[in-house]
Amino acid sequence: MVLRAFLVSFGIVSGAGFSQFPEFSQQYLQRLGGAVDELSTVVSDFDRSAATFGMTRHQALEEMNGSPFLQRRQADLRRTISRYEELSEAYIALRYAGPFTRFYEVQHMGDPEILSGTWQDYRPAVPLTFEGGMFSLFGFLVGYGSLSALIKIVRPSRRRNKPTAA
Repeated sequence: MVLRAFLVSFGIVSGAGFSQFPEFSQQYLQRLGGAVDELSTVVSDFDRSAATFGMTRHQALEEMNGSPFLQRRQADLRRTISRYEELSEAYIALRYAGPFTRFYEVQHMGDPEILSGTWQDYRPAVPLTFEGGMFSLFGFLVGYGSLSALIKIVRPSRRRNKPTAA
């Protein structure tokens, strides 16, 4: 009886945790979109400057030589452009995905800076959406089922062979 109560409690806690995914992923997506917008401004400005001088982005980056400052600036811009491309790809993958598909695309939610900012500002809430309810149910089943299976593996069997009468 105590074990079943513990399993149900663990399932409820697990369900509550999973139920937060739809809203957390939505807030992550909003932060990701903001980061992509800001990086887009920087990259577009650089591309316009390069075009003004008849250069491609790559050519303009290669021109940034001659002093330690310019070389440092070149490295900074390369990192910025690379981050912009990575975040843009993640944003495209997540933007048109619904909450269930976002769970499948969770590998695109791995930017440490955005993840950290989302986590710091996120406040758990009771989900009142269909998606929140489904994630809650899924979390309950995962929590209850995995702990139950683990206990069955670790715990010795209660059944003992009865001695046979001779």
